[in-house]
Amino acid sequence: MAKKAYLCAQKSNYMSLVIVGSIAYDAIETPFGKTDKIVGGAATFAGLAAAYLYRDVKLVGVVGEDFGEDNLNILKSKGIDLEGVQIKDGQKSFFWSGKYHNDMNSRDTLVTELNVLADFDPVIPDSYQDCQYLLLGNLTPQVQLTTLDRLKHKPKLVALDTMNFWMDIALDDLMNVLKRVDVLTINDAEARQLSGEYALVKAAEKILQLGPKYLIIKKGEHGALLFGEGRIFSAPALPLADVYDPTGAGDTFAGGFIGYLAKVGTINFHNMKNAVIFGSALASFCVEKFGTERLRELDTDLIAQRITRFTELSKFDIDG
Repeated sequence: MAKKAYLCAQKSNYMSLVIVGSIAYDAIETPFGKTDKIVGGAATFAGLAAAYLYRDVKLVGVVGEDFGEDNLNILKSKGIDLEGVQIKDGQKSFFWSGKYHNDMNSRDTLVTELNVLADFDPVIPDSYQDCQYLLLGNLTPQVQLTTLDRLKHKPKLVALDTMNFWMDIALDDLMNVLKRVDVLTINDAEARQLSGEYALVKAAEKILQLGPKYLIIKKGEHGALLFGEGRIFSAPALPLADVYDPTGAGDTFAGGFIGYLAKVGTINFHNMKNAVIFGSALASFCVEKFGTERLRELDTDLIAQRITRFTELSKFDIDG
């Protein structure tokens, strides 16, 4: 069934999917090892994930001249359109360095260098104006608002990823963005902060009143919850023997989620549930190696096999 569902997902109207976010360098340390500068960024992870499910993925972002053509080719090799990516001469790319604790759920930020991201002004090329699916990756709410303002028409579906940092320092702008999006993805701690409610069901009720039609609350190794249309869906997390690097897993989830929806072309709760599973499956690959390394190695058969494992996790029959 999972294989069939994946093949069905190959149908498409080929309207473009635009992803706005950071394209960056990361340096990671976990209990399993450490890296020097490697390719990262929200748009990078999301774009790679989406490109396995949808053929017309376009990125909006900015890098410095230090990023290098070889690194851009990581994205181009998957068919991702980079016309919306600005390359700033004489400047450096965004850089983040972090160290994960033994539980891999918490981390310390060691270095943050905004560089070109400090004054990022998104440019939306004419060839992106037909976009029917838009993922606003984790950037300042002001950049997200600017992106929406520069599109000539509202896409069929707008998904937004954000974090507690923006809730702390740019809440008013974030509230304005929320009024204009269809799907919000945040983690459980952020849902509680944004809503002021501890119980996630109550938190979801309040957040959905802020504008989004659907809400996804990510719970890391405990799966994800989807709220919308007066319904709730609980998606499992895949138990993994080895988790090497959680960096980018949330962005990968978001890319897989919207990539699936763009592929099937119909927005309803059933397809949202499937999209959550596809996003979760791709995120489960992401953590198996450092940075984007594992995401670059995938193919449709591997993804279909992983979807089958997710299906088997929560499928059961009740007798009597």
